[in-house]
Amino acid sequence: MFFVTFCTQERRKLLATDAVHSAFVAFASQANSRHNVAVDRYVIMPDHVHFFVRRPDDLELGRWVGMLKQTLAKQVAPAGTLPVWQRGFFDHLLRNDESYAQKWNYVRENPVRAGLVTNAEDWPYSGEIVLINRA
Repeated sequence: MFFVTFCTQERRKLLATDAVHSAFVAFASQANSRHNVAVDRYVIMPDHVHFFVRRPDDLELGRWVGMLKQTLAKQVAPAGTLPVWQRGFFDHLLRNDESYAQKWNYVRENPVRAGLVTNAEDWPYSGEIVLINRA
């Protein structure tokens, strides 16, 4: 399983919207049914996205993330009017359940640390799409 993060260009606050959230969930759900790519927990912040993903060995993560970024960009810049993303993304291969728990606890509290909500559970742009065995 990988932990993935990518950010908007110049950290512009473009992402925390219902449209982006819906597009993210739809893309991830289709990826699971069509390509066996499982997006587990995620948090969409105003200027970046964090998620956990498991992919088949023959699927290139960078290419898949690029398609996800293109899909989300259509929600914030429909005519391609501005550059939406920083180049690339950060990925980290999780090796055990402890590192997953540590990463998830940090990620789920992002909206609280940013002052967007008082409780992480109140942030509307987070969730879980496919339950991945974390053991």
